[in-house]
Amino acid sequence: MSEKFVLQAKGLVKRFGRVVALDHADFELRAGEILAVIGDNGAGKSTLIKSLSGAMAPDEGEILLEGEKVHFSSPMAARNAGIETVYQNLALSPALSIADNMFMGREIRRPGLLGKAFRMLDKKAMDGVARRKLSELGLMTIQNIRQPVETLSGGQRQGVAVARAAAFGSRVVILDEPTAALGVKESRKVLDLILGLRAKGLPVVLISHNMPHVFEIADRIHIHRLGRRIALINPKDHSMSDAVAIMTGAMAPPQSQAA
Repeated sequence: MSEKFVLQAKGLVKRFGRVVALDHADFELRAGEILAVIGDNGAGKSTLIKSLSGAMAPDEGEILLEGEKVHFSSPMAARNAGIETVYQNLALSPALSIADNMFMGREIRRPGLLGKAFRMLDKKAMDGVARRKLSELGLMTIQNIRQPVETLSGGQRQGVAVARAAAFGSRVVILDEPTAALGVKESRKVLDLILGLRAKGLPVVLISHNMPHVFEIADRIHIHRLGRRIALINPKDHSMSDAVAIMTGAMAPPQSQAA
């Protein structure tokens, strides 16, 4: 009996003219795991993640969510299916408040006529949910839920983006370079947030160039090269040097774990 995955891709192909960004790429995410995706620049990691999160449509292949074929026409379609993605640019609006950023595109309306006819927002309800989610993730060093995001530190902004993903990602959370450009303390907080998501049962896809972070928290490592997965390794069985060597082609991938 084949293993059932939360999110899976089979034979994804994406071409940009003569450039092949994805070359029959495969991908599998298990329930309750942190799966790291690593690869050199230009390996096709971003194209893979954009295909999985609805930001890009593959030319060939199929994507399955909990065993069912899916076709995401947009990131919103993926979000509606329970897949939340935090991109490197965070997609936050600096001038808006923390709560407004968390509910951007899915605001809560006031009950009754005020919400239906006049489309008035229920600020109190949104503030309450935002405060609860930030508290669950240990981010209530942020005192005022209505303060503009532009007043926050880099780590706090990353925390808000991750909290938004955790609040609405019912099936999968995808994080693209979540510790890039962060200091040591702020990176530690983000790693703890990711571990917290796994503890709550949410599977996480972590795209990162930071090998120490990958080897600290990942359950498995998907190594991408030349548009496809060339290996799946267990960080307990391989060193960082092994991963880099496989990623760059200096070392052949383990036969039992090659794609």
